[in-house]
Amino acid sequence: MSDVAVGHDLSPFVTAYPWSAGFGTKYTNPATLPANDVYGISFSPSGNDIVTAHGFNPNVTAYPWSSGFGTKYTDPGTAIPDEGSQPAFSPSGNDIAIGHGSSPFVTAYPWSSGFGAKYTNPGTLPGNFGSGVSFSPNGNDVAVAHGGTPFITAYPWSSGFGTKYTNPGTLPVGTGRKVTFSPNGNDIVVTSDSSPFVTAYPWSSGFGAKYTNPGTLPTGSGRGVSFSPNGNDVVVAHLITPFVTAYPWSSGFGAKYTNPATLPTGSGNGVAFSPSGAEIAVSHATTPFITAYPWSSGFGTKYTNPGTLPAGQGNSVAFRPLPASSFNPAIAHRRCMLY
Repeated sequence: MSDVAVGHDLSPFVTAYPWSAGFGTKYTNPATLPANDVYGISFSPSGNDIVTAHGFNPNVTAYPWSSGFGTKYTDPGTAIPDEGSQPAFSPSGNDIAIGHGSSPFVTAYPWSSGFGAKYTNPGTLPGNFGSGVSFSPNGNDVAVAHGGTPFITAYPWSSGFGTKYTNPGTLPVGTGRKVTFSPNGNDIVVTSDSSPFVTAYPWSSGFGAKYTNPGTLPTGSGRGVSFSPNGNDVVVAHLITPFVTAYPWSSGFGAKYTNPATLPTGSGNGVAFSPSGAEIAVSHATTPFITAYPWSSGFGTKYTNPGTLPAGQGNSVAFRPLPASSFNPAIAHRRCMLY
């Protein structure tokens, strides 16, 4: 059994549920709510913490997690300077990076059940608004999707930002929205505002030559992207129907999977696989704001909506990693691939 959390517009701005092949009864809201709309959400690798990036000071809010929200952690000593868009933990759980709206566009801290003293900014900053952040599975690199050319910027990581990697030979087209590494760390995918809306590269301490675009592109601005835990599939949440588009993945995009029989009801803003890879959830603009499906090399029949819906537009979604005690050999193998 896992948990799933949705960042959304309108108070309480974050809503979470137990997850066991479907939504359980909504957890109690945090005693101290995020200050405004939550645009990004992330559980720590241990599953013991949850972090929300949001509008309004302090722009990031974090809580202990144990089958529900604990008492809010102290805000960072050095705040991120503007609207938070996406938090990401390093695979060890010892660091956290947050994309945000104003310079330096990405801010990182040590993490140990709370924020440590801010790391020095990168020597070369992302070009503009940091919309998405991702650490490589081995924790040696961190990438930022952002506004302003080159739209994707990556750095070595070792308890701080190293010297920026060379830009890709072929850049993404338009504002970078979200970025993720494949579970084995051999590939990196970024979504963007302009066609082809998703761009992928081999990764080996730097960008390789861009992969061929999908044969069937997403139909609008790519707002979220996720690999299945085994790395065999990649899914893009995007504007314009069908709002979510999925492909097999094997060092490049395969032929698009059939759309879900029941589509998300509005613009897809976020997408995430469950830890087992047996389910997938999409956060989106229109009620019920979150839609989930079984996954087995394609979309199954939509799960029943939560009994208590998120209060507004679903901006982001995250599943809690399985606790170490929930050992399953198949899942353990996938987690070894991740870390």
